[in-house]
Amino acid sequence: MSSIKTPYGCKLNSMVTTQQIQKNIAKAIKQSGLSQTEIGKRTGISQQSVSHYVKGDKMPSLDTFANLCIALDISPNEILSEKFF
Repeated sequence: MSSIKTPYGCKLNSMVTTQQIQKNIAKAIKQSGLSQTEIGKRTGISQQSVSHYVKGDKMPSLDTFANLCIALDISPNEILSEKFF
């Protein structure tokens, strides 16, 4: 695949998919060591919503995504990366 040049001059070698972002969110939640209830309290969402993100059933809204990153102490760039560890 050839690289794609963005309007800002950046080169993208590949694109991250929604499924990859969902997997990265789930992995970050699991690696955090926090319970789903605690994550819910920190972000103002229900434990059930956190559970849906872990299972990959749902994608958080943008504001919830930002709050999850804060609660999990992780950069949004890491979650949006194709190569999240």
